[in-house]
Amino acid sequence: MRFPLAIVGLALGLVTQAMADDSSLSPLPVLTVDPDAISIVGVSSGGYMATQLAVAFPTRFHGLGVFAAGPWGCSRGDLSRALGQCMLTRLGPPDLALLADRRDAYQADGLVGPGRELADQRVYIWHGSADTTVDPSLGETLAEQYRAWLDDGDEQLRLDISEGASHGWPVRNRDNGPPMADCTDSGSPYLLDCNEDGAGEALTWLYGDLEAPQEPHRGMLWTFDQAPFEGGRGFDEQGYLFVPKTCEEGAECGLVVALHGCEMGRERIGETFARYSGLNEWATANELVVLYPQARSSLPNPRGCWDWWGYAESTWQLHPIHDTREGRQVSAIMDMVEQLAGLSPPIEPGHH
Repeated sequence: MRFPLAIVGLALGLVTQAMADDSSLSPLPVLTVDPDAISIVGVSSGGYMATQLAVAFPTRFHGLGVFAAGPWGCSRGDLSRALGQCMLTRLGPPDLALLADRRDAYQADGLVGPGRELADQRVYIWHGSADTTVDPSLGETLAEQYRAWLDDGDEQLRLDISEGASHGWPVRNRDNGPPMADCTDSGSPYLLDCNEDGAGEALTWLYGDLEAPQEPHRGMLWTFDQAPFEGGRGFDEQGYLFVPKTCEEGAECGLVVALHGCEMGRERIGETFARYSGLNEWATANELVVLYPQARSSLPNPRGCWDWWGYAESTWQLHPIHDTREGRQVSAIMDMVEQLAGLSPPIEPGHH
């Protein structure tokens, strides 16, 4: 059952107060979300994490958008393989047959969603042809992997290889906001000045015939407390949530979960990805809420990446299950989605 609009408004009002005095953070609110209009997108490590969530919970995520990342399950829980086969390919290309066996074994144990649900997803994949961080061939490998899972890969999957683009998330030239990274050289904040509307291309493919933004977005970027989702080891203390005005007022809206890449979280670039990726403009024009969970750096994760190789799991696990429904970060992000969409009771601190 969803909270009444008055309670939603109260929750968002508390967020405003928290932003003003910075003395506390408010909980993630409950909004009126269409459960059939939830998608997930991500860049780099966020792209790998987005795929993990889409495969683990295909019933929840009707659409998947991946920028500058490779195939699901690529690292198989091994950092050296993540570096040598899933970013660069000096260890050779990923073995899709091995990864298919991995997903089949997980599915038999109920750790990922059934293949019949996965087959219905829509998928958008973007990769820069000059990416020296994650080899462009890995984006093509992800496309090959996913086409085998979909009912009609040609109709449900789109692969864009951007000639000359480097590693990151492409954006159109804009007059406001912080400087973007050069399209061909990359670097912080990994929003690439390629004059390509990555957000619009992805969302239009995932949701169909969307209205193009005609004016500056009307909505607010809120902060919320990520502590109740502390089971997601490696989370920052706060995340971001963009809510268009119509969604704040009670309209039933879609939901996009957007996952930043390494060195793109709050502690490195603040609100830059959450404000300037282009997602919020499209969200306003099409009644979409955008959830921006935030990872943080740590000793095993110095660049603030999402966990796609197993760093957030128990140190004694020989085979970490980071890429399943029981993965710490996967399950915590899923808890955020279900709370925000009113699909489960709100999570209180200490009860994850």
